Amino acid sequence: MSNFIHFGIAEKMYSENQNKITKLFDLKYPIIQGGMIWHSGWRLASAVSNNGGLGLIGSASMYPDILRENIRKCKAATDKPFGVNIALLYPNLEEIIQIILEEKVKIVFTSAGSPKAYTETLQKEGIKVAHVVSSTKFAIKCEEAGVDAIVAEGFEAGGHNGRDETTTFCLIPNVKNHISKPLIAAGGIALGSQMKAAMILGADGVQIGSRFAATVEASAHNNWKNKIVDLNEGDTHLTLKELAPVRMVKNKFFHDLENLYETGRNAEALKETLGRARAKKGMFEGDLEEGELEIGQVSALIHEILPVEKVFENLLREFRASSVVDL
Repeated sequence: MSNFIHFGIAEKMYSENQNKITKLFDLKYPIIQGGMIWHSGWRLASAVSNNGGLGLIGSASMYPDILRENIRKCKAATDKPFGVNIALLYPNLEEIIQIILEEKVKIVFTSAGSPKAYTETLQKEGIKVAHVVSSTKFAIKCEEAGVDAIVAEGFEAGGHNGRDETTTFCLIPNVKNHISKPLIAAGGIALGSQMKAAMILGADGVQIGSRFAATVEASAHNNWKNKIVDLNEGDTHLTLKELAPVRMVKNKFFHDLENLYETGRNAEALKETLGRARAKKGMFEGDLEEGELEIGQVSALIHEILPVEKVFENLLREFRASSVVDL
């Protein structure tokens, strides 16, 4: 029985006819790189795409002109499919959408907003649209909105997250039972064995963030990359639910926020402490004490800063080596 299951999952991953994600996005492997702020520039996106996955440019940390530059450089660096991740709550949204249309980007992942907002507009231009959710309720809304694929992200993930704290292992099978669209699992995936586990649970592919954050090609500061590989279990926490839930490292800035909770959950005080550009200060400028450092729980399993090519090599080797044991 174990050999049959192992073979079935391998077929699901590698066969274009069997895998909804590789077929939808024209990929070799159903591996999507998360469009992380301050990490996901054209170098990372093109490297992931060149290795058979889907690279995503993270627009949320880019001014519109910087986004356009990254799209053009990514086109020059790869002839493989790549996309842009859009956080729908960020400013300059209309301008960002216009740039995507003008530059003829073929794939867009949206998050942090209603899937109805731009799905039809983008699809009319031939763009494939995936939307990121943290619950089955919102996955159903994605299906109703007509998105091409759904990313279901457990609360293990780094960065902005769902309030319900549903884990990936609980979320994926439940979402699978309620939708028919291609399903991408996200949150807590950095190893090939975790990728296989997600696909056994019903995912057609995976979206990986933290593992790609600690790569040579990621645009984050080296101070931050070195910090990622030193993190241990329990070093991150989901906080700021009063504003927008975010998983971050427990550094000085995190503890400053936590001290505010001792005097009451005052949203205005939290906003004042948060200030502006905290994420840039931490992840892009390398201030490990005063900056906001966003990463997933799976960072405890990441021990090296690697080139993207090596990350793929490890993922595929681990995927093939992992097996299902008969009871």
